[in-house]
Amino acid sequence: MVYEIQEKDYVRLLELMEKYHDQPMDFADATLILMAEKTGNRQILTLDSDFLFYRIGNQETFDVIRVE
Repeated sequence: MVYEIQEKDYVRLLELMEKYHDQPMDFADATLILMAEKTGNRQILTLDSDFLFYRIGNQETFDVIRVE
């Protein structure tokens, strides 16, 4: 799936990076949260443990796919 970041999305990306500044969240992580908010897709394959704490739309958790 491909989601193109629009100029109107920049405000939300900055909000997310400010909210999670203690992690600290980078731009790439913020774009993945934005994509989940826009598409409703909660599944993510990552080794980044921060996605256990990030929230989609300030509510839902990610469904982190574990690689064993």
